Amino acid sequence: MAGGVTSSSSQKISDPTGSGKYGKALVVLTLLFFLWGFLTCMNDILIPYLKDVFQLNFFQAMLVQFAFFLAYFIGSLIYFIISVSSGDPISKLGYKNGILAGLLISGISCALFYPAAEFKVYGFFLGALFFLGIGFTLLQIAANPYVSILGSEETASSRLNLSQGFNSFGTTIAPLIGGYLVFQYFAIDGQVTADSVKIPYLIFAAVFFLTAIVIKVTPLPKFTSEEQIEKGAGALKYPHLVLGMLAIFFYVGGEVTIGSTLINYFELENIMGLEPNEADVFLSFYWGGAMIGRFLGAISLAKTAMDFKKFGSMVVVSLLAFGVIYLGAYIKYSQTGETLTFMEVSPFLFMIAVNLLAFLAGRSIASRTLAIFAGINIVLLIFTLATGGALAFWAVIGIGLFNSIMWSNIFTLAIEGLGKYKSQGSSLLVMAILGGALIPPIQGAFADSIGLQASFFVPVICYVYLAYYGLVGYKAGKKKREVYS
Repeated sequence: MAGGVTSSSSQKISDPTGSGKYGKALVVLTLLFFLWGFLTCMNDILIPYLKDVFQLNFFQAMLVQFAFFLAYFIGSLIYFIISVSSGDPISKLGYKNGILAGLLISGISCALFYPAAEFKVYGFFLGALFFLGIGFTLLQIAANPYVSILGSEETASSRLNLSQGFNSFGTTIAPLIGGYLVFQYFAIDGQVTADSVKIPYLIFAAVFFLTAIVIKVTPLPKFTSEEQIEKGAGALKYPHLVLGMLAIFFYVGGEVTIGSTLINYFELENIMGLEPNEADVFLSFYWGGAMIGRFLGAISLAKTAMDFKKFGSMVVVSLLAFGVIYLGAYIKYSQTGETLTFMEVSPFLFMIAVNLLAFLAGRSIASRTLAIFAGINIVLLIFTLATGGALAFWAVIGIGLFNSIMWSNIFTLAIEGLGKYKSQGSSLLVMAILGGALIPPIQGAFADSIGLQASFFVPVICYVYLAYYGLVGYKAGKKKREVYS
């Protein structure tokens, strides 16, 4: 598996439970995906919060994402250098130990928010976010390929979409719970202060430490290899992986920069003119769309024919997920003294219907579905740029539905056929999360100069490349892959 562990034909998973099934491991890993989804989306709450507390402009506020996602790049770069010089670290330490290290670093980083708030230093917040990103880097490098090998390579995209679905469940409820804690419950006399994040992030730290204990005592399947660990940057010999790195760069950059600006975008008078404690409710629909799409992707990309039963289950799942999102949003919105009616959110059901049709058009093919979804997001961004009011409002929210399968599909397309270089390839793909660090400040700079709405041309560029990768890029060097396996 990577760093040069073994070819795909000699990969083995040992199950300490003796059951021969990986259900328990997938449940534990799904919990991890949920946790880092929740905390990653909390950055979207922190940006308007810190912008107000420290009187920042858009560029300065976007340094939240720069610090957090820069850690992914630096952490993955260090991992890659070690992999090249000494062999893949995960292959030596094991997936479980890698996950435990990531959880401990993440817990300590969350605890650092308390002194950051106590001293009221913006740079301290950025430092805590950087180390939180380092912890998540380890979790990403260990957990994503682990999920992909817990079963056949043909169904890896389906399993990753399922795990990513729970990751999106975390991003869906984070604006509701996190927004309530920061903007309301821990606000002082209705005013948000630096103290508003102290207790929430101490709670998050405790959750990470508790999860580490649970995983420590839980028996998980172990990856074993029949071949000697190799050195070298063998993964870079695969053109489709290199192009996949760019795809991850633009996907994460596009998704993060949109999510980071939505609360401020919803506050614009020509869009909806919402207050922050109202806007965070609709942020949950953006991230909730990703959750719905990923659950649908887990069903659609499973290796069974698309028939009435399969499509019917997708419809039922999407409606149930919508009900969960609406219920959470309704409860949160009621805290503002207003009522969120069904008719107000009914346009989201139309977006879900389009999403279901797009899955049908994708025909359970990862590359085709990726290209179609990227094309739809380009159209939605054009509406976001060129219109106003409810049309622009729901168009930008709908992008979340079509972001849904992108990470999983890009990831599985990019590491397909890498054999013994899979974990090394995984570290390179995680390194490409650097897009989340660089693209939001770029859009922030344009927002300061030409206006927030006009700055949405930046993510359009991201999705143009993703459409290219889904159509052509994933096939690059395909005939040469067996040479390097």
